[in-house]
Amino acid sequence: MSDHRIRTGLRFLVWLWFICVAATLPSGQTFAQDQGEPAAEQPAQVQASPDSAASPSNSIRVGLYLSPPFVMRDGDGYAGMAFDLWESVTEGLGIESEYVVAPTVRDLVDMAAEGEVDAAVTNLTINKRRAERIDFTQPWFDAGLRIMIDENQGAGFWAMVQGLRDAGFLRAYAWIAFVIVVATILLTIFDRRFDTSFPTRWRDGVAESFYTVMSVATTGRMSRKNLFGWIGRIWSALWLVCGVAVLAYVTSTVTSVMTTIALTNQIRNADDLYGKTIGVLAGGTAEEFAEENGIAVSSYADIDEAVSALLRGRIDAVVGDAPNLEYYAFTNPEDPVRVVGPIFQPEKYGFGVSQKSELTRAVTLQILDAFEGNEVEEFRARYLGERPGN
Repeated sequence: MSDHRIRTGLRFLVWLWFICVAATLPSGQTFAQDQGEPAAEQPAQVQASPDSAASPSNSIRVGLYLSPPFVMRDGDGYAGMAFDLWESVTEGLGIESEYVVAPTVRDLVDMAAEGEVDAAVTNLTINKRRAERIDFTQPWFDAGLRIMIDENQGAGFWAMVQGLRDAGFLRAYAWIAFVIVVATILLTIFDRRFDTSFPTRWRDGVAESFYTVMSVATTGRMSRKNLFGWIGRIWSALWLVCGVAVLAYVTSTVTSVMTTIALTNQIRNADDLYGKTIGVLAGGTAEEFAEENGIAVSSYADIDEAVSALLRGRIDAVVGDAPNLEYYAFTNPEDPVRVVGPIFQPEKYGFGVSQKSELTRAVTLQILDAFEGNEVEEFRARYLGERPGN
């Protein structure tokens, strides 16, 4: 065999070996890698973590409802326990908030549910009806409903007149007034005929007779002279008996009506609200409480309007969140209002956010940090005072 054929055969075997080796290499790996030579780097495929997809935007739109001491105006800005806590939370997240004020609590919830705002900040109670429309963060405050009353309610003149009318005594008073008028006329005619010293002018005579009749009716005393001896004395005695009876009747009826007013108008707890008309904030949990329990309500945009209606006698009481009522009574000592009764229907406040919002988890974690750092208690003490025993 010639050298040429030998070289050709060896060359064929080498190429066959290369082909076999290449067939056994993994897909995508070059021969140079197999020989230890570095290959060009391929782009790494990184799987995004759940948190990376849930980080909130750096600027959001936030709805506020003014509800002292939780959210209230402070110069050109805002202040309050809820507002300060929200500012602290969003500062920790590196978020800037653009604020818009809602006229009522109902409007605030609607704005969050419809995506007009990313979050709702106020003393927003967490309940099922709202949770069906928006999401809530970790609760940051425990409260409940209380009652505010007008201390002077039922003590005025017109309240007594209304009570006398409702009890049916005004009709009896009308008959007494009719008898007094008839007695005044008859006494005037009688004295003009038999008493020579009686005033001759009718207006003077009527005034004298009216004074005599009212003196008998109110004091039981007869100040006129006796014109007919023993018969006149008997008639005078009968007049005195009638006067005492009228005075006793009027006194007893007025006393009973005033006692009834004091008892029936006395509101001390939630059980006393039935049969009354209460003022509530539109869209608030007090409105829901009244609807569920069949209590008549009048809804108002804010607590100032509700208290104004209370003092005007248009409603019997204001029912609302205990901190709001207590704060109003404390900061408005000139108004004769008082917060009465224990807290009923306990509630928890949280921040509202649009459903499936990226904010829910991030804000909740910041609230938990604020609790652990005692920041929430510091905000509470700033606006509501120290807790008893602290």
